[in-house]
Amino acid sequence: MATLNFSSFNPGFFILLGIPGLEQFHIWIGIPFFIIYLVAFAGNSILLYLIFMERSLHEPMFFFLSMLAATDLILCNTCVPKTFSIFCLGPQQITFPGCLTQMFFLHFSFAMDSAILLAMAFDRYVAICFPLRYTTILTHRMITKIVVAIVSRSFCIIFPCVFLLKRLPFCRALIVPHTYCEHIGIARLACADISINIWYGFAVPIMTIMSDLILIGISYTVILRAVFNLPSRDARHKALSTCGSHVCVILIFYTPAIFSVLAHRFGHNIPHSFHILFANLYVAVPPAINPIIYGVKTKQIRDKINLLFFPKANP
Repeated sequence: MATLNFSSFNPGFFILLGIPGLEQFHIWIGIPFFIIYLVAFAGNSILLYLIFMERSLHEPMFFFLSMLAATDLILCNTCVPKTFSIFCLGPQQITFPGCLTQMFFLHFSFAMDSAILLAMAFDRYVAICFPLRYTTILTHRMITKIVVAIVSRSFCIIFPCVFLLKRLPFCRALIVPHTYCEHIGIARLACADISINIWYGFAVPIMTIMSDLILIGISYTVILRAVFNLPSRDARHKALSTCGSHVCVILIFYTPAIFSVLAHRFGHNIPHSFHILFANLYVAVPPAINPIIYGVKTKQIRDKINLLFFPKANP
């Protein structure tokens, strides 16, 4: 009972420990981690600049790609700078409002990424299955509706998590064995029933992302059927190449996410330090790889990058 006297619905701050058990390796983990962050920041910034400046890239596919790049920038900037300071300087404090803000943008970015990948799959479906009606289906008005739906859905899914955490009293040591704030990790520090947090934090986002994955799978199944029915081999190759980068990004996003969920649910023998290390790689590596994939596999972007960095070689 005496412990409950210290309970607070608005604790002063949390202490982020980093990766428990790997403290002696923090600085060595931090160096490549920061390099990956720089690649993610530079790659997505260049991608946004090219799409914004080049009129030839003002198409629905590249607009959705710019949304993905912007979301990846939000994701890596939400977590990586604080994480790097932990790796270099040791455990760091974060205020309760700061923790809630970081948690919201972390989960919001994941939900946005999933929805954007679904929109990109729909874009490729229309482009390949209805090429003559592409511009009449994906009009500016339709794209605006899709963007509003993506942002609204992601916000409505994640924002309740803020209130689910704010209602909880905290009466234990506010030490987070992680490098950033995430919903269930913070909820477990509370001295109250968190069954609603567990149910909502697991079921609702997972159901949403799984529904996105199913719809993406259906889209690409139809796309592949349409591609292999094309009469020309060159047409099939061109159609597959335009989808190749999207498929790679989809695999990079969903494969680690599914592995992480299964590892948390069934991987009881996996060390906790591995879960934390993997979670850190997940917020840094996909944002770094995505612009590289699009830069290599998308000819329009590859040409613009060559023109940007090697203007003399491209008269």
